[in-house]
Amino acid sequence: MNWILLIIGGLFEVGFASCLGKAKHATGIAVYGWYAGFAVCLTISMLLLIKATQTLPIGTAYAVWTGIGAVGTVLVGIFVFKESAEFWRVFFLATLIMSIIGLKVVSPH
Repeated sequence: MNWILLIIGGLFEVGFASCLGKAKHATGIAVYGWYAGFAVCLTISMLLLIKATQTLPIGTAYAVWTGIGAVGTVLVGIFVFKESAEFWRVFFLATLIMSIIGLKVVSPH
C-alpha cells in the first residue's frame, strides 16, 4: 500500500513542478492560481512521502519519489511545454526509469 502512496506522491511532485512552469508564463490573477496549485500539490506530495516512509526505507522511498517526479516533469516538459526530446535527453530519462524500477525490485519491502 505504501508503494502506491509513494507513486501518487511522485505524481503530485510532477504537479507542483508543472504548476511552477505554468506560473512562469501566466499573467494577472492566473499566477496566483498556479501558485495555489503548487502549494496544494507540494503539501499532498510531502504528506504522502511522509506516510510511505513509515514502512519503506527512506533512501529507497526518497529516490523513487524524486525519480517519479523528475521523469514525470521531463515528460510534461516535452509534451506540454514543447521542450527538446533529443536523443541524449531521452536516453538519460530511460536510464533514470530503469534505476527507479531497479530500486523497487531490490527493495526488501
